[in-house]
Amino acid sequence: MQLSIAATNKQSDEIAQSAPTQITRVDRGQTSEVLDHVALEEPLEIRLDWLDGVERQRKSVSITMRTPGNDNELAAGFLFTEGVVRSPTDIEGIVGCGPDHGAHGGQNIVKVRLADHAKVEWPKLQRHFYATSSCGVCGKASLDALEVPGLSAITDSGFRIEPNLICALQDTVRARQSVFDQTGGLHAAALFNAAGELLAVREDVGRHNAVDKLLGAQFLAGRAPLSNQLLFLSGRASFELVQKALVAGVPMIVAVGAPSSLAVELAKRFNISLVGFARGERFNIYNGAFRVSATCSVVNKVGACDQPAAHESTSARQ
Repeated sequence: MQLSIAATNKQSDEIAQSAPTQITRVDRGQTSEVLDHVALEEPLEIRLDWLDGVERQRKSVSITMRTPGNDNELAAGFLFTEGVVRSPTDIEGIVGCGPDHGAHGGQNIVKVRLADHAKVEWPKLQRHFYATSSCGVCGKASLDALEVPGLSAITDSGFRIEPNLICALQDTVRARQSVFDQTGGLHAAALFNAAGELLAVREDVGRHNAVDKLLGAQFLAGRAPLSNQLLFLSGRASFELVQKALVAGVPMIVAVGAPSSLAVELAKRFNISLVGFARGERFNIYNGAFRVSATCSVVNKVGACDQPAAHESTSARQ
C-alpha cells in the first residue's frame, strides 16, 4: 500500500518548480534586461474520501498555495499534523486527479482515500477551504480549532546535540536548496539527527507546506514519532509549525528566524526545545536548553543561549 502511494507521488526533481521571467535589473543606476527565475506557486486541493457509516463521503478539506512536487507527502503531512490520521494504515491510497495544467504541467488535485477503519469527525475538522502559502494557521475556522486534540508533552528520549552542530545546520541545508539557488524564494524544512547529519529536506513557497512535505514523507514511511531528530526551519518558528513538530513527536526545533510568542508558549507547555536566530555562531534557546550538550556558559531566565545575542534588538538580528 505504501509503495502504491509512493509510486503516484511525483517527485520535485521530476517537474518544474521555477519559471523563467524577463526582468529589468537595476544595479548602481544602470539598467539591463535579463532572464530570471521565480518560484512556482500554484493551488493544491486536498480531497478526502472516507467511510461514514455505510456510505463513503468525499469532501475537500483544504486548498493551499504550494510549490508543485511531493504533493502526496504534502497531503499526508497535512492530514497527519491536523490529527485527521494517526497511522499510515489509515491511508489506503493517494492519487492525483483532475486535468494537467498550470506552469508545471501537472495535476493540482490530490485525493486521499482512507481505509474503512479510519474515522473522520467532520464537524471537528474546522478547516477553511483556503490557506495561503505564507500562513497555514489563517485557514482555521476559529481560534478554538487552532490546537490539534489529544496532544501530549514530549518525553525526554535522550536527544542531545552539540552547540557547534546547531551552528552548522543552516549551511548544510542551504547546500541542498537547488531551487532556492535559482529563485531565492523558497522555504526549507529539514530533519537532522543528534550527530548533525541531514536526513531529509523539503522546499516550498510556504513554510507550513515544506514542513508538511517533510513530515508527510516520514509518516508514510512509518517512521513517526521522530523522537530522536530535530526539525530545522529556514525561516521563523510560528505556532502552527511548532504544533506540527509536536504531532510528529519531534523534541527540538531550530529556526533561522524568530519564534512567535505562541510558539514559545507551546514549546514550554509541551517540553519542546526551541531555538531561534540560529545564524553563524549564535543562537537563542527559548525553551529546553537541556537538550543542547555542553550548554552555553550563560543561560538567562528567558533561555537565551548567548548573552550578547539575547540583548540585541529584534531589528538588529533580522
